[in-house]
Amino acid sequence: MDDVQFDSALIQAAMAQAESLGWRRVSVVSAAREAGVPLDEARARFPRRTDILLRLGLLADRAALVEDESAGTERERLFDSLMRRIDVMQQYRGGVQAVLRSLPFDPLLAAMLGAATHGSMRWMAQAAGIETDGLGGALRVQGVLGVWLQTMRAWERDDSSDLSGTMAALDKALDRAERVGRMLQRPLFDTPAGGPDASGPLPDLPGQPDPAI
Repeated sequence: MDDVQFDSALIQAAMAQAESLGWRRVSVVSAAREAGVPLDEARARFPRRTDILLRLGLLADRAALVEDESAGTERERLFDSLMRRIDVMQQYRGGVQAVLRSLPFDPLLAAMLGAATHGSMRWMAQAAGIETDGLGGALRVQGVLGVWLQTMRAWERDDSSDLSGTMAALDKALDRAERVGRMLQRPLFDTPAGGPDASGPLPDLPGQPDPAI
């Protein structure tokens, strides 16, 4: 069993336990025993329970950042990357939902996941070709983070087999982020959907980001 297989087995077991028992009842020891992996290696790779969630986020990033042969626009690349990230979350759906339900009662975990998610969204933006340097870049990363959080909220409610509701919500969130970016004179993409003169009602500006995986 290589490192990727080890991590996947332990994360799968932990998320299954979270779904059935709640995140607070999960431990690295119990997940390792459920997965049938050595405790000493689990201790070395997952020193803290929160490392399970951080490693899950990294697995999702790894899937999202796989580059295909198609060029596409910045928007199309970002859409595809975020949906690949959602596809990983879907594999652990019940456990991820249990973690999200626990966040209002665990501010330290919420802060940790919020910071990790912000870093992930910077990677998603840069991989799509979005400029992330300077003040304008920071606003664009915040815009991508807002898109992700809106999409995750839709995913939590989406029980369709093809995640059509999630994809529609992602498309709508990208539209809103584009309009906000133009209003702030910091366009998210070089060419917004519908062309440079695309317009529409402006959404509220994103506030303090909610934590998400």
